[in-house]
Amino acid sequence: MKGEYICLEFEPLTSPTLTKSRPIEPKVYSAYPLTMFEARLVQSSILKKVLDAIKELLNEATFDCSDTGIQLQAMDNSHVSLVSLNLRSDGFDKYRCDRNISMGMNLASLAKIMKCASNDDVLTMKAQDNADTVTFVFESANQDKVSDYEMKLMNLDQEHLGIPDTDYACIVKMPSAEFARICRDLAQFGESVVIACTKEGVKFSTSGDIGSANVKLAQNANVDKEEESVTIEMQEPVTLNFACRYLNSFTKATPLSPTVQLSLSHDVPLVVEYKIGDIGFIRYYLAPKIDDEEN
Repeated sequence: MKGEYICLEFEPLTSPTLTKSRPIEPKVYSAYPLTMFEARLVQSSILKKVLDAIKELLNEATFDCSDTGIQLQAMDNSHVSLVSLNLRSDGFDKYRCDRNISMGMNLASLAKIMKCASNDDVLTMKAQDNADTVTFVFESANQDKVSDYEMKLMNLDQEHLGIPDTDYACIVKMPSAEFARICRDLAQFGESVVIACTKEGVKFSTSGDIGSANVKLAQNANVDKEEESVTIEMQEPVTLNFACRYLNSFTKATPLSPTVQLSLSHDVPLVVEYKIGDIGFIRYYLAPKIDDEEN
């Protein structure tokens, strides 16, 4: 049995002189699984930016879809940092997930598909029940062009790590472009960056063969635009050392948000968080370097 067909059923209609048959309501049966997951974004550029934010750290990833939204959690290729993505269902223009589904994807292949979309295209992701592919549909803004691309899914081994709730000693909120600039500039001098947080401000410093570099940012919460302010919530001073190249990888998420939040405490990973509009967030976790690694 293939395709979709209509089965017509009949019931007898009896009269004293004549017996006839009349059709009753048709029943539709499908030999194909129906679409059980569908997510629609008016701006495909959001998914493009999310992909740019993770593809340098991850070769492959599993997108876990449920009625609450789309989640991703994965260690980077070197198993040094952790990426956590959350896109809430109510942030999509249309969202449907009849049952939980995990879609393993090769991010290089996904990037090729996303390059085919214009930034103002409407994006729809679709998957059928128990399917081994996912479909991406791009509609132009004026709806005169519709393109669809089908990508094979992968069976990936995934291990979800429990991320405990932590009361951080220091939380810094600052412009994401400024954080990206600092990480880029300091990478020219050293392989690691020391982040020191006090109530007066936050200091980024490094040293290497050619010399040393320091960048200090003071709190300036009184600026006209909130996204340009630097704010610090501090329980106690914190000074930690991190690998610069991972921080630079995290800053690939800069186009997603005008601000970034850094959460620091002794003996726990740094959390670098970017809000994704009204739809969700992406968080990066990075353990501090220990003394043996610094020497």
